[in-house]
Amino acid sequence: MRATVAADRRARARPAGRAPSRPRRRRDWAAIRAFALLTAPVVLGLGLFKYVAIGWSLLLSFSEARGTLTPGHWVGLDNYTFLLKDESFRSSMWMIVGFTVFIVPVTFAVSLLLAVGVNGIRRGRAFFRTAFLLPAAVSYVAASLIWKMALFNGLPSGIANTLGGLLGMDVQPWLSSTDPPLYWIVIVTLRLWLQVGLYMILFLAGLQSIPPHLYEAAALDGAGRWQTFRRITLPLLRSTSAAILMLILITAFQAFDEFYNLFNTGQAGNASAPVRPPLVYLYDSALGDQNYGVGSAGAFILTVIIVAVTLLQGRIAGFGRKDGR
Repeated sequence: MRATVAADRRARARPAGRAPSRPRRRRDWAAIRAFALLTAPVVLGLGLFKYVAIGWSLLLSFSEARGTLTPGHWVGLDNYTFLLKDESFRSSMWMIVGFTVFIVPVTFAVSLLLAVGVNGIRRGRAFFRTAFLLPAAVSYVAASLIWKMALFNGLPSGIANTLGGLLGMDVQPWLSSTDPPLYWIVIVTLRLWLQVGLYMILFLAGLQSIPPHLYEAAALDGAGRWQTFRRITLPLLRSTSAAILMLILITAFQAFDEFYNLFNTGQAGNASAPVRPPLVYLYDSALGDQNYGVGSAGAFILTVIIVAVTLLQGRIAGFGRKDGR
């Protein structure tokens, strides 16, 4: 009792608005040193090979860096204005914009439909998940060579021409045909085969997070499959859909491997390909012509476009909002 009264008196005697002092926590220097030691290789590697490289490339974009990687002869914005006036660069940008406008909704729709179909399977779901995901582990270079040398090689014995012959089609030079441009069939099928499985898995994870009782309530109300899909599935997949759209959009603008390996002969500076995305153009400029200033400027132009379009797409699609709102 006396101890309680004494403690109450001390609390009353303490100045108003002053919180009781807390014991200071001693820093665990051993844990700090261990954390710094473990993260140092990652931090140093990231800083050297990413941020230092980005800064060095920015300096090169303002330099006349032809045949050298050392900034020196400053030319200001001349490299940027040269690219914006260059017909080849502008045509490559329009080409990748058209490719993106087509491939993004097609990849999104096919991935979503496959996810809905696999999610509705009761037996063998793991098999289909694995089967569709396996192509995502294949190298773009290896897949491009398979498409070029086996499926669409333009020979009568090629798989595509063999199947076309069964349907009464003539032998087609798929990669060199410009009228009609059949090479787009090669590019689109290759990209769909490589990417659809990964995005299907992401959609499948979103579908499995939807509470089953919502579908049960919709079934009791007599809602059909299309109404259930439109009223329940799509709204609750808002965040997943926005993230997948953003990923597809970024990878579409960064297309390089399939175009280079399908159309190029393996030598830098080959401009005979019927289509060249911006990264192939910049690759040819930097390594073929050894004009590293123009290549660096083009890389930053493409980066600004990707960031702007991604932010716009994320704002329209509602990236970051809660599902169903």
